[in-house]
Amino acid sequence: MASMMFWGFCLRFVQSLAQAAPFILTGLFIAAVFRRFIGYEKTRALFGGSRGASLFKAWLIGMLLPVCSLGVIPVVIELRRAGVKGGTILAFAMSAPLFNPLSLLYGLTLSEPVAILSFAGCSLVIVTVLGLVWDRWFPQQTEPAADEAVHYGIRRMAALGVSAGKSATGYALLLIVCGLVGVGVLGAVIPHASLQPVFNHDRPLAPVMMAALGIPVYATPMLAMSQMGMMFQHANSIGAAFVLLALGAGMNLGLLVWMIGEFQFKRSMVWMALLLLVVVGLGYAVEKPLFPTDIEPANHTHAFDIYGQPFTSAGGAASYAEQTSAKLGRDIHAYEWWSVQLLVGLIVCGLVVRAVDRRGTLEAWIAQMPPQDGAKLDTVIPGWVLGVLSLIGLVIFSVVGCYAYYPPASEVFEEMRIAKGEALSAGLTGDATHAEYWIDVYQEWTRKLEVGTFLRTGGVSQYQHWKARLVREHLEMLKHCVEDGEKEEAREWVTKIQRSDRRLRSAFGSGTASPKSRQ
Repeated sequence: MASMMFWGFCLRFVQSLAQAAPFILTGLFIAAVFRRFIGYEKTRALFGGSRGASLFKAWLIGMLLPVCSLGVIPVVIELRRAGVKGGTILAFAMSAPLFNPLSLLYGLTLSEPVAILSFAGCSLVIVTVLGLVWDRWFPQQTEPAADEAVHYGIRRMAALGVSAGKSATGYALLLIVCGLVGVGVLGAVIPHASLQPVFNHDRPLAPVMMAALGIPVYATPMLAMSQMGMMFQHANSIGAAFVLLALGAGMNLGLLVWMIGEFQFKRSMVWMALLLLVVVGLGYAVEKPLFPTDIEPANHTHAFDIYGQPFTSAGGAASYAEQTSAKLGRDIHAYEWWSVQLLVGLIVCGLVVRAVDRRGTLEAWIAQMPPQDGAKLDTVIPGWVLGVLSLIGLVIFSVVGCYAYYPPASEVFEEMRIAKGEALSAGLTGDATHAEYWIDVYQEWTRKLEVGTFLRTGGVSQYQHWKARLVREHLEMLKHCVEDGEKEEAREWVTKIQRSDRRLRSAFGSGTASPKSRQ
């Protein structure tokens, strides 16, 4: 049992680290931009204004930046140093991990668009209500740190790397590890597949149960959207799905530890009590209006299997180690491994800077105003302009990333062909583990097909949407048959999937909307 818990912890910890690495890198450099390019004075102005205006700007900026609840940690540390209002910082910390251009587009394929847009609106309600209450009860009491914006030139470029590296080896790293420990502990102590029936629509306490799970859980915006999609597909509790988005993607133990350290325990508990009250209350409020009436409710969901024990059977330490290695090799994408390597490299560079520059010589050189002689031909761009351009560049990069992440139909069909072959072969042979993995991949590509088509044509017809949805529903039925060992019924669903896949390709192959008579 101890061996199973240890390897379960390690697997979930590393999986979450790999998923978070791209967002953590982004957050570290965004924090450095605020500190060294924009400067604390301009940062306060950017997030300033009246209480309502500052909260709305925090929500809007957070929604545009591609960070997660771990990647936002170094950013909120810098906002606190800059002297931004506490309510505004907490509003940014809650909203930034929920949505970004990639996850928002993905979410629109999971259910009716009104559901996702309603969730985005509810997130604005959350940050506005909590931010106003917080700033009224606990007004700003700390003085901002001295402005550390750097003059133009090579010093400013060096400052960006030095600040990101030192941040990656300081307090922010400790908080990030705390956030990862939370999901690792869940993977060690929650029995395998025990969460499947907990969040059914007919369970009145489903949103409350999700609130208890959501705080230690870590989920990237894309993962949270995927889990929400499975809940919509199974007609599980919509209130629990909203709580998952708000807390599972918006919070983690690292953020909670940071809040307690900055605002003291009692104030942080007041914030958490208000947060839970508002989030769970909104969860119950959206349960019936957004419930998908055209889907037959299922009695379980696989969306949360990734938070429990990953191992289905008892074995020795060597067996768990082999399974852990196999799962990591299968589940973690190449770009995630690259991001982990870059993050480790940044941490190493930060440690070297801390060890070599203990007296702060490099920092002093960076802060020193360079001589003006010889700079007459230079085009001087103020630091705040470069900072704003950097933030705008991140948004543009997110938009470009949407086209890369959601390829055209021709590329999607090729990937779907591979996933279909693996999934259906495993379904026929009864290999449950292989089938479940490739069925999830297959379903993922059908959603990317919809988003990619929307990006390139400006819309997806109802006919196309229902054909994609039909494939996903048939795949879900195949997964259930494989799990239950019903080989004959699995063969029937394999045949149905082949037919629905041909119709899906036909619907998206023409690139035109089909008439209503074909729906």
